[in-house]
Amino acid sequence: MSQPSPQHTMHMVNSYVPGSGADLGPEETALLERRERVLGAPYRLFYQRPVHLVRGEGTVLYGADGTEYLDAYNNVPVVGHSNPRVRAAVDAQLGRLNTHTRYLTEEVVSYAERLTALFPAGLDQAIFACTGSEAIDLALRIAAHATGRSGILVTRHAYHGTTRAAAEISPSLGPNNPVPGNVALIDAPDALKDDPADAQDAFADRIEDAIEQLRSRGHEPAALVVDSIMSSDGLRPAPSAHLSRAAETIRAHGGLYIADEVQPGFGRTGDWWGFEAYGLRPDLAVLGKPMGNGLPISAVIGGPDLFEPFGRQVRYFNTFGGNPVSIAAATAVLDELEDRALPAHADRLGGWLRDELQRQTAADDGVAQVRGAGLFLAVELVTAASRSGGAPDAGRAARAVNHLRENRILISASGAHGNVLKIRPPLVLGESQAERLAEGVAEALRATRR
Repeated sequence: MSQPSPQHTMHMVNSYVPGSGADLGPEETALLERRERVLGAPYRLFYQRPVHLVRGEGTVLYGADGTEYLDAYNNVPVVGHSNPRVRAAVDAQLGRLNTHTRYLTEEVVSYAERLTALFPAGLDQAIFACTGSEAIDLALRIAAHATGRSGILVTRHAYHGTTRAAAEISPSLGPNNPVPGNVALIDAPDALKDDPADAQDAFADRIEDAIEQLRSRGHEPAALVVDSIMSSDGLRPAPSAHLSRAAETIRAHGGLYIADEVQPGFGRTGDWWGFEAYGLRPDLAVLGKPMGNGLPISAVIGGPDLFEPFGRQVRYFNTFGGNPVSIAAATAVLDELEDRALPAHADRLGGWLRDELQRQTAADDGVAQVRGAGLFLAVELVTAASRSGGAPDAGRAARAVNHLRENRILISASGAHGNVLKIRPPLVLGESQAERLAEGVAEALRATRR
């Protein structure tokens, strides 16, 4: 049994449309035609006029024609494109050894010790994989094994990955990717629409209702999976107690709380992990994307209470999950984050950027809200004068994103309706670049205002 996906508007409202006659030079046009032939329909490009990139350094990306773009979107190179420390570590390790984890090596043990020390007590073991999708898939398997159940709860426009299991809990993939009957959807907290007086209770009640939906379909709840910043739902950091209460609710019904830290983790929100803002300890945490600054590595973090029985009873092995080269990259990422105090930098500079965007858009009644945590920011756009009741304005979001692209600043859009500007630069963003970003966003909004 399946249930319909929520109303869906492609995130890629700002994307290139094949055959649209984008204003490209002959070299880009030829490359685009070759790409479409060999990569096919599954591959999409950002922006009405695609960007042809050849190099990156820090927070700057360089086009084939030498144009410099400020990267305010890519969270994978968390410590910057072509980071020298990561490059040196990868090169040195690749010249020594790269094999799987069934041999005894020092590096993976040292890294696991160092990584788990950044988590609350009890979350002191790691299982490595190659991608966030793999790690989500593994966390779901662990939850099913631990509880003997199949029911999963996720937010209504969540994205958790591309394996079959991860895609089934990713309603943001659209109506042609219907979630199955063992998955129940809950509305994410919404500061624009929720009554602050009872918002925490209302969110917990929505979880209770979703559990009852699962039971009516013959499924007991195994886990609640939450992206700690709810990025695909439109970047909706919950008020401080909401997710702590959510964890209590799912546990009261015998399920686990799984924190998806693939996007908010590794300092982006100003804390090491997004869940820290809510004062909770997840049962499992999933890491990915920025973990290796672009090298393929991910992890599930948990404790012996879950990992021991799973490891004894289920045969699990990931050939190159946690391989020495990816571990070298991940170690260099931790070195950079710690030595340069980048989580604190994200908190400080992100707070300034959020305040500056709020100041510059205060008179714009089409800007419903500027929100975010650290260097993960959102600007929600609506059509009506009533900010809390305005209709989503995906068209303006697309125009703003493309206006920024033409002015050499790269961001994207998110949310169920594609009306939320999504801003998440590498954490090495400097103050002058933040000023340029704020001015660029403000100018794009002025240029696209009705």
